[in-house]
Amino acid sequence: MTSFNTPDSQENKTLSAPSVLQACIPVTVLVLLLSLSVYLFGEDSSYGPNQIALCVGAAAAALIGWKNGKSWLEIEEGIIYGITVAIKPLLILFCVGSLIGSWIMSGTVPTMIYYSLLILDPSIFYSASCIICALIALSIGSSWTVAGTVGIALIGAAAGLGMSVEITAGAIISGSYFGDKMSPLSETTNLAPAVAGTDLFGHIGHMIWTTLPSILIALVLFTAIGLNIDTTNTSSNLEITMQLLSENFSINVFMLLPVIMLLVMANKKFPPIPTILAGVILGVLIALIFQRSAISSLGGETTNNLLALFKGIWITLFDGFVLNSGNDTLDNLMTRGGMSSMLSTVWLVLCAMVFGGVMEKTGLLQRLVDYALSFAHNTGTLIATTIATCIGANIITSDQYISVVLPGRMYKLEYQSRKLDPRILSRTLEDAGTITSPLIPWNTCGAYMSATLGVATFAYLPYCFFNIINPIIALIYGFLNIKVHPETCLLYTSPSPRDVEESGVAGWGWKK
Repeated sequence: MTSFNTPDSQENKTLSAPSVLQACIPVTVLVLLLSLSVYLFGEDSSYGPNQIALCVGAAAAALIGWKNGKSWLEIEEGIIYGITVAIKPLLILFCVGSLIGSWIMSGTVPTMIYYSLLILDPSIFYSASCIICALIALSIGSSWTVAGTVGIALIGAAAGLGMSVEITAGAIISGSYFGDKMSPLSETTNLAPAVAGTDLFGHIGHMIWTTLPSILIALVLFTAIGLNIDTTNTSSNLEITMQLLSENFSINVFMLLPVIMLLVMANKKFPPIPTILAGVILGVLIALIFQRSAISSLGGETTNNLLALFKGIWITLFDGFVLNSGNDTLDNLMTRGGMSSMLSTVWLVLCAMVFGGVMEKTGLLQRLVDYALSFAHNTGTLIATTIATCIGANIITSDQYISVVLPGRMYKLEYQSRKLDPRILSRTLEDAGTITSPLIPWNTCGAYMSATLGVATFAYLPYCFFNIINPIIALIYGFLNIKVHPETCLLYTSPSPRDVEESGVAGWGWKK
């Protein structure tokens, strides 16, 4: 008897192309369950409920694929491929967990918070945070690096000043993604023009028309919020926080060495995992020099014997650092890190990649893209369709690179046939694909930002002004034909998926 999963049985099966209705069913199921998850569980929805919603959505897609003639082995192959794609960012997440713990233990994060409190005035704190992150991201081309280093310190400074960590997270992400997009060192900034068929610096120059107005509007909004802050209790909060930091940690410029080393290595394009681990090791070494009593206390000993130090470091790396200063705000802020802190995020990403893998393998994702293209009757609707597809790819596949590569490959010929400059396509891919990725809780970017900054995605989302405004401006430009040029430059051959993978452009680096 022949199993339904064998090649022989596949020859006797008739494959049916999915309908638009079938393609919409798993997405509808997912959206409804995710909405219900947020309604029932609030900020805790990312710690299990969202994962179940993604699995149910994947099951719905798999049943439709099976009905259309796909075998379980084929569907399973799509699931495995989706998970394989996510392996590198998951490893990065675990490494970042250890990095956060070791940098708090060493005094690196407390020192960055302390100095931030000295120089940042509450009235300009949000706008200054956005600018600082933008400048650093511009210099190294990595929003993930900025969030994992300076971003953590700014969140701590916001808590110390008694300001909103949600708005601060929005400012950090807004600045980081603006700087990342305008940097020639960014992976996606290189990927988008390669897929669209144009050159890097032409692409960056064309992005200025949408990104610059977006970041200026964002800065105006952050400044307006800052000027309306009640700073009555700020001084007392500031003094208490700085005193507690200096009492519990050694604060000096030497603590900033791990940050400097990590930023230099990231700028030199060292592989992300060795770079993060180097930061972890240097953080541990500095902790052994300056924070021995805190490490021993974490290890359950009052004396600085080697075994207690070793145990304290071990606990910090796998379960995070724990502070008991007596101040709940500071304790909650400094009790963080460890690989275990990333387990819920890893679970979320895995479930999201399962859903995306099934959608792609069963042809449902392709059917949605083809249907969207049928509405692109003019340049404005073509750009709107591209934006919608990029955002949809971020939601469905949970992968920022797919949200750039997939629409780029699908719509490139359409842009060519309408004699549109390929820079319009490359700019739109970034405006909608790259920039909206941190707004999706189950997207690898949204999961990373939430886990690293310690703020739920839906909590910081309303304040990611740059990320929200940029696609809207791109849409307005499309319908008003602003900076929408006819084809004026030579087209380059866009890479195949194999070329992209082998070139390393779409490798999982700091900037996902």
